[in-house]
Amino acid sequence: MNATQNGAEKPVIWSVDGQIARVTMNRPTKRNAISDSLIEELGAFFRNIPKGVKVIIIDGAGGHYCSGLDLSEQIQREAPEVMRHSRNWHALMDIVQFSGIPVISVLEGAVMGGGLEIATSTHVRIAEPGTRYRLPEGKRGIFVGGGATVRVARIIGADRMTEMMLTGREYDAEEGQALGLSHYLVGAGEGRARAAELAAEIASNSSLINYLVIQSIARIHDMSHSDGLYTESLSAALSQTGPDAREGLAAFLEKRKPRFS
Repeated sequence: MNATQNGAEKPVIWSVDGQIARVTMNRPTKRNAISDSLIEELGAFFRNIPKGVKVIIIDGAGGHYCSGLDLSEQIQREAPEVMRHSRNWHALMDIVQFSGIPVISVLEGAVMGGGLEIATSTHVRIAEPGTRYRLPEGKRGIFVGGGATVRVARIIGADRMTEMMLTGREYDAEEGQALGLSHYLVGAGEGRARAAELAAEIASNSSLINYLVIQSIARIHDMSHSDGLYTESLSAALSQTGPDAREGLAAFLEKRKPRFS
């Protein structure tokens, strides 16, 4: 079954093909810079993921993933308003990361500021050669507010993120791959096809396993040694006692691919 949400004027457009949803940030003339309406539309999709979707692919229209906050639309806010605005971003990034559905990003062109914050909340990142990573906020007199100090710093380290913000340093696709900002580096124009391949592979997993991988690993990373091991045991117990575990074992013994529900 195919389902599509249309409208070229919309800041986010999406479609569903079987078990795979594709979500596109759709402000190409602004390099998909983030407006309040784009954040709202992304949040609306992730709060109401269509039934039957097992993997989500996020990309950007017009050759760029996302160039970050649209400063032309920003208004002067008092400190409490800025804090609430930032917390709204955090809520979106959390729902992207912890909806329980694996999310793949196709990265190209600008992956900057808030765009990098969105990308690092996703679980699999594929970069094309023209990808450029940057956190320009420090050069614009503002501090990051969409989760970069947690998600970007966790990937590249607090020390490197500090230098990145102080100097306005930009990393290219190969440098970003070496740092872990992407998991796959593909040829020009190959990102979406690779995403479709990986999405099909991930969708064939047990939905419970995908859910546990998403929910457990990041949280265990924040726990103490003993709490992490205990939580791992709980996740293992949940995974090894249901129909998916029985199907996985039967498939192994019968030398076939498992068929999870």
